[in-house]
Amino acid sequence: MEALLGKTPQELQEIALRLGLPAFAGKQMARWLYVRRAVSTDEMTDISKAGREKLASECIVGALEPTTTLTSSDGTEKYLFDVEATRDGAMGGIEAVMIPDGDRNTLCVSSQAGCRMGCKFCMTGRQGFHGHLTAAEILAQILYADRIHPLSNVVFMGMGEPLDNWAQVRKVIDVLTAPWGLAWSPKRITLSTIGVLPKLKEFLDGTRCHLAVSLHNPFPAERVQLMPVEKAWSVLEVVRLLKQYDFTGQRRVSFEYTMFAGWNDSPAHADALLRLLRGLECRVNLIRFHQIPDFPYTTSSEKVMTAFRDRLSEGGVTCTIRASRGEDILAACGMLAGQKK
Repeated sequence: MEALLGKTPQELQEIALRLGLPAFAGKQMARWLYVRRAVSTDEMTDISKAGREKLASECIVGALEPTTTLTSSDGTEKYLFDVEATRDGAMGGIEAVMIPDGDRNTLCVSSQAGCRMGCKFCMTGRQGFHGHLTAAEILAQILYADRIHPLSNVVFMGMGEPLDNWAQVRKVIDVLTAPWGLAWSPKRITLSTIGVLPKLKEFLDGTRCHLAVSLHNPFPAERVQLMPVEKAWSVLEVVRLLKQYDFTGQRRVSFEYTMFAGWNDSPAHADALLRLLRGLECRVNLIRFHQIPDFPYTTSSEKVMTAFRDRLSEGGVTCTIRASRGEDILAACGMLAGQKK
């Protein structure tokens, strides 16, 4: 069955014509999907009953309901969705995390089941790659969460590397920002990447969304120890590309820096980071490492993190220590694994 979510009005019109429905049924479907948030073709009542029956014979909306919802002591919620991929059999679970903060609700959304990047400190990367999510499967996470807790922001920071699935992620961004879709400002969307250079340029040129780069170490020879992607796309090349773009206005770029005791938290690392980012308007977010099984490093102490932050701030780079959320339900950074609880 073909999912309707993620499709443009033009694509929906093509489906309508193929099924013998009038061309304007494409716009009707788009309105039901993205404005009225229908979860079933039966709800599309301005399409004739016969038309709805034809539609239901070949298509589904593609909405998802979580099989499990976990709530953290800090209010963070984690949703586990089961996603079936007919090309590979069952892909198993994917997870999305809703983070409340005052009047803001941010959804951390997954773009893949598993991940191919292989970062050694990330539970998602350590489970391997199980498949790309479709635009429908990504959007379904967003629409479900938005129905439960109206969202202020979406961050592509869940399971997977968004730029490794750029074709589908781009479709989702188009739906979120298009006047016929959810009509969001691109400022409500942030994409996080380890630095997939060819697709990163497409993202920068083709959208106005915010960017977060998973950096974690300014020295390539050290970064490659935990992030194999450094062999293909060096952090030096990533930053060189970013310096060609203007981030002095409303669009922001930030760097995610997970702190590991004795590995990347020295004054020398802070100084190297300052040299690397010199001339780029940006922010650095320091993240406490959340311990995972069979990994040798632990998180840096509060004292070391504070000194690291202050050294960056004194050097002219805006730096904050990001609060951990949802660690008690395995919903914090690097802990998503799509496991049934």
